[in-house]
Amino acid sequence: MSSEPDLLTLLRELDDPQWAERPRGYDRSATAALFGRLVARLEDDFTTRCPAEQDTQDSSEYGRVVVPAEATVCGTRIVVCVSKFGSPALVTADNPGAFLGTAEAQAEGELDAGDLAKVDQALADLAYIVVPEELLETDYTGPTQFPVISGQSTWWQRFFGHF
Repeated sequence: MSSEPDLLTLLRELDDPQWAERPRGYDRSATAALFGRLVARLEDDFTTRCPAEQDTQDSSEYGRVVVPAEATVCGTRIVVCVSKFGSPALVTADNPGAFLGTAEAQAEGELDAGDLAKVDQALADLAYIVVPEELLETDYTGPTQFPVISGQSTWWQRFFGHF
């Protein structure tokens, strides 16, 4: 896992105010193919069908794949969100925002370390970089202007939110 300063550096490097919803040179086909490999890998690793939404319109999030609750040790679904900006991915128990990160979900008995390790390994093998929810929920300090729904904008809104 990368350190928080390294991850913030990555997010800042990916942040181009000229390209708010998707990066310059965005390749929808390549993004879809990689996401398809992620879905297939999670289905193999958890031996179940993992529903997925992809090519999210008006959002910097490309898609989400869900490991169903029935396939996890703790009985809580795992949601993986993938950004259109290449490598950033978010792993959550139940839903983004349900817990402040995977450590809190584990502490509350809602996320098994082995299940999390399977998801993290699948993402790493496909060159995604997991960005912790705690970091994504910090105040956005980049140059891109986008509508703020309520309160302060966050890094999550920048790389996974709707525009």
